Amino acid sequence: MSVGGKVPVSYRYKLYRITGYSHATRTRENMSGQQPADMFVSTSTLPGAMAPKERSRAAVDLTPTATFQMLQTDSSQQLLRGATIAVICSGPKDKKSIYQRAAELGVKVVVIDFTHSWAEEMVAEDIIAKFIPIDFTADNEVLFQQVLAAIRSLEEDPLVGRVDGICTFVELAVPMAARLCKALGLPGPSVECVDIARDKHKTRDIMTAKGLPSIRNFLITDQNQLEQAAQHVGFPAVLKPIGGVSSLGVQKVSDMDDLKRTYGKLVHLLAGLRMKAGRLERVAKIHTASTVSEAIEADGINVEHAIAADLMLEEFLDGDEVDVECIFCDGECRFCYVVDSGPTVEPYFTETWGTLPSLLPEEKVAGLKKMAQDAVAAIGFTHGVFHVEGKFTSRGPRLIEVNARMAGGLFRTIFRLVCGVDLAVEQLLMTVGIPSRPPIKSTGMSAAFASVGAPKSGVVDSIEFLDKFRDISGVVQLSAYVNDGEAVIGPEDGMPSWIARFVVSLSDVRKAKALAQKLSSEIAADCPYRI
Repeated sequence: MSVGGKVPVSYRYKLYRITGYSHATRTRENMSGQQPADMFVSTSTLPGAMAPKERSRAAVDLTPTATFQMLQTDSSQQLLRGATIAVICSGPKDKKSIYQRAAELGVKVVVIDFTHSWAEEMVAEDIIAKFIPIDFTADNEVLFQQVLAAIRSLEEDPLVGRVDGICTFVELAVPMAARLCKALGLPGPSVECVDIARDKHKTRDIMTAKGLPSIRNFLITDQNQLEQAAQHVGFPAVLKPIGGVSSLGVQKVSDMDDLKRTYGKLVHLLAGLRMKAGRLERVAKIHTASTVSEAIEADGINVEHAIAADLMLEEFLDGDEVDVECIFCDGECRFCYVVDSGPTVEPYFTETWGTLPSLLPEEKVAGLKKMAQDAVAAIGFTHGVFHVEGKFTSRGPRLIEVNARMAGGLFRTIFRLVCGVDLAVEQLLMTVGIPSRPPIKSTGMSAAFASVGAPKSGVVDSIEFLDKFRDISGVVQLSAYVNDGEAVIGPEDGMPSWIARFVVSLSDVRKAKALAQKLSSEIAADCPYRI
C-alpha cells in the first residue's frame, strides 16, 4: 500500500476531509481508474508520497468546527505518517522514548551520529529506519559536507526516500541542523538566530539593543582583561563559556583572586575536553583506595568547534531560578509554561529539583513568561520549541539564556503528565512544516523531578539500591545515571556526576515537591560508595 514507506496521497486526503480540512474535499481514487482496493494488488500504479507543500497546505489554519476541534490534534499528527526526518546526533540513551514515539506516529527517522552510537541498535528494533555513522572528529566544514552528502543520498534509498525535515534534540548539534536545513531548503530555524542563541554574549547584546532588561557582563578573550571585567561587573559574579552546554564550566566567583583562579581552571577544562566516539567528554582523575579511574561525562559533539574558548563574566543574579518552555509558530507563542527550579548547587550551578506547575505567585509567573517570549522574539525566532532559563530577581525577571531546542532531561515527561503536550511531537511537526497547535489540556496532576548528584567522589559499587525507590507511590520514572563499578565525581573534586534522575506525579504540587526532595536526599545517602 506504499511506495518507499510513504502513505498514499489518496488516503491522506480522505483523512483531511474527515477531520474538517476543506482543502481535502476531493480524493484521488480515480487515479488510473482504480479503486483503493486495487492499489493493494499492483504496486506499479501507486500514487507518490505527499510533497512538503501539500502537507503544509493541508495543515493551514481554518475556521474550526466542533469536529475539527475534537480531532485537530490527531489529524495533525497523522500528517506525520510516512514523513522522513533526519535527526542529527541521537543524544543520550534516555531520549530513546522520543524515537519510539516517532515510530508510533509512522515517522521514518534516520539518525546521523558517531560510529558505534547506541542509536544503531534502534534499527534492529524497528524504531528508526536507518542509522548513518559519521566521523564527528572532522573539521566543521568537512563534517558538514559529509552529513549533507549522506542526507542527499537518502533520496535514492527506496526504504527511506527524500528527507522531509531535519532536526536535533542535542544542544551542540543545533547549529549543524540549522545549516543543513538552510542548504536543503527545509523548514528550520535561522542560522543567524541560532548562532546568537548559542553565544551568550551576543544574546546579552541583543537584549540591550532591543531595550529589554539585561545584566552587566563582559566578554573575556584574554587573561589580561580580568581586571577590566571585574571592575565592570563587580562581585559576586558568574564566569561561564559563551557557548557551553548544560552547566559545564559555569562557576560563581566571589573576588579577584577567585576570578583569576577560576579563569585558569576553566581555560584548562575547555582545553581538556576531548572527542571519543564522536561525543564531547570531560575527563577528571578520581583517586580511590586502589586505583585512579577516569570519570567521564558525555555532553555533545565536536569539541574543538562546538565549545568556544572565550568566557563571559556577568553579575550574579539573586532570586528564584526557573525554566520557561515556549513553542513558537508563525511568530506567535502558542505554548508557554514556567517550571520552578530548585536552588542550584554552587559554585557549579548544577540542577537539583523542579516542579510543574510553578508555585510562584501569578504575577511573577506572568512576568517570567513575558521575559521568555520577548527574548525568543528579540533574537528573531518565529518557529520552534525553546528552553529558556531565567530568574525572578529583586529587580524583576532576568534572562539567563535561550536554547533553540526542547528541554532535555525529564522535562518532556513532566509536560506530558501535567498538560498532555509532548514537546518532541510538536518539534517533529514543525520540522516537516506542519504548524504546531499544542493540545493543552489539564490532567489534574502535578509533577516534580530531581537530579541526584554524587555527594562525594568514589566508585559506585552497585545500583541495585535504586530498586526500592521505584515502587514508592507517586514515582513514575527513575533512571540510573551510573553503572556498577563506575567512578563518579563529588563536589569537592569538580562538577558533580549524576547518580540518578526521577519524576514523581501527584495531584498536589507541594506534596510532589516534598516527595521529590525527600527521595533525592535518601538516594544520595543510600548510594553505596567505595572510596
